[in-house]
Amino acid sequence: MKAFGFAGYSGSGKTTLIEQLVRRFVAAGLRVSLIKHAHHGFDIDQPGKDSYRHREAGCSEVLLASGRRWVLMHELRDEAEPSLQAQLELLSPCDLALVEGFKSSGLIPKIEVYRPALGKPRIEPEFPNIVAVASDAPVDTRLPLLDLNDPAAVAAFILRHLEMQ
Repeated sequence: MKAFGFAGYSGSGKTTLIEQLVRRFVAAGLRVSLIKHAHHGFDIDQPGKDSYRHREAGCSEVLLASGRRWVLMHELRDEAEPSLQAQLELLSPCDLALVEGFKSSGLIPKIEVYRPALGKPRIEPEFPNIVAVASDAPVDTRLPLLDLNDPAAVAAFILRHLEMQ
């Protein structure tokens, strides 16, 4: 399994770009999975539902399954957040795992998604595993500059970088 990541500030377009890339990769016959890092608490369960009640009662894990999908919810309780490597190991086999976030992890190559209009600084100088910048405007960078509005070019760059083309 190959893995490739995306880092950038909220509102930069990471999710939109990834959505466009996933469609392209899947259409090309690749099996794609995704890990998205959340900086805040989140809950995919709903209060009052059986799975929520079981988790709240103290279950470490609750697996919810149907004929269309399954999800495994794991409560960390007092455990540390698992590393990106540990999370990648939890994925079922696939051709390509895309990762949104984990900007400080040096485990995988990443594209910085950058929109100057947000008024935020670049993150690339701080993280050496960023291998390209995708932007909607000219950017002064020593790295390959990709057009954020050209997902075909971004997809081709990723496949070349991972030697999947």
